[in-house]
Order: sequence, then structure tokens, then C-alpha cells
Amino acid sequence: MPTWNHLSFQDSASSTMEQLIFFHDYSMIWLVVISSFIFYMMLFSMKNKFTNLILNEGQTIETIWTILPSFILIVIAIPSLRILYLMEELINPQFTIKTIGHQWYWSYEYSDFNYPIEFDSYMIPSEETENIRLLEVDNRLTLPMKTQIRILTTATDVIHSFSVPSLGVKMDSVPGRLNQVCIKSNRSGVFAGQCSEICGINHSFMPIIMEMISMNSFINNFVKNSLK
Repeated sequence: MPTWNHLSFQDSASSTMEQLIFFHDYSMIWLVVISSFIFYMMLFSMKNKFTNLILNEGQTIETIWTILPSFILIVIAIPSLRILYLMEELINPQFTIKTIGHQWYWSYEYSDFNYPIEFDSYMIPSEETENIRLLEVDNRLTLPMKTQIRILTTATDVIHSFSVPSLGVKMDSVPGRLNQVCIKSNRSGVFAGQCSEICGINHSFMPIIMEMISMNSFINNFVKNSLK
């Protein structure tokens, strides 16, 4: 769950989010190095009155500051493209969940069972819950952990965005179109998300709560109780 004092990412619950955090740290290293170098050159230029004589029509330094940034961009782009490929890859999902965005709530459909499970998920008002305000819902999206799950998302009215930061999931829900993403949680827990696309006056009040449990609990408790 997010907290007020968090300035960085939430703890990862999937391999995709782990890769995104590693890439963020990797990019920040390059950012610190480049910023430090630029700051040093600015100080050097202000203190040395002969700088303009050195840099005037300097073909060598112009070649360097053209090639070096290109090299840095390539070094950053390669791991970025690798993560994009991993996020788009679907590895034999065991079942599919359909999420539908509405103004302003989510609907979920488990369509792989003999009798489909469908329900709506509305935010619980702050005065009616003891959990984090504006994030608790009346019906949670319950899924088994350590299982490849495909999520199909769409919307009925305007563009929404299905986002769960701990799992590295963010996918636009577009009316008339199906987008898909594959998730696999490495651990059990309750993970919070929200609609990440400005979709109207109550955009801030359509949270997502995803509860990951063991496969046995999912089948014996959630599925059986939902089909009653």
C-alpha cells in the first residue's frame, strides 16, 4: 500500500516491477554523472577567462559532445527496450481476467470458469473504512499468486487506465478496444492502484484493490463462494 512518506517506488511484487526499479536506479546513476559533469563545466567556464579561446571553433570538442550523448542514449535505450519487450510478452497465461472501466468504478469478469464470475468494484467512502482513505473498495479483484494471468481491459464511456504500481501494471482502457497485459505476483498481499487517466470529475475516486492469495485459497474460497 502507498503511504504518505513514500518518495520512491512501492515494494515490488512482480519480476516486471523489479526490472523497472533496477532500470530507474541505473538511469539515475547516469543522470547524476551527467549533471555533475555539467555543473563542473559551468563552474570551470565562469572561473577561467580563457575558456572561450579554447572552445572557439573547436572541431574536436564538437565531435565529442555529439558522439558521447549518442553513446549514452544507446546505453540507456537497450535495457529500456528489453523491459518493454518483457512487459508485452505473454507466457502461456493460465486464465484471463477482463477489467472494464466506467465513470467511475471498475467491473471485473472471470470468464474462464463454467459459470462466469462478474462483479462491480466501487470505492468505499472514507468514513466507512479503517483502511487507507480513497483506496478501499467493496469488492476486491482476487487472484492467485505465482500464476501467469492475462488481463484484458477496456472501457464503456471514456478512456481510463488500469494501474497497479507494485505489479508494474499500467494499461489504458479504451472504449471499443481491448488492451492486454500479463502479470505474475511473486508474493501474496493486497496491492492498491488507481485509474491513471483523467476520466472526469470523479477520476480520483475509482481505486483498484488487487488481492493475491494462494491457488488453493483462490479455488476453495473465492471461486466456490462466488459461484454459490
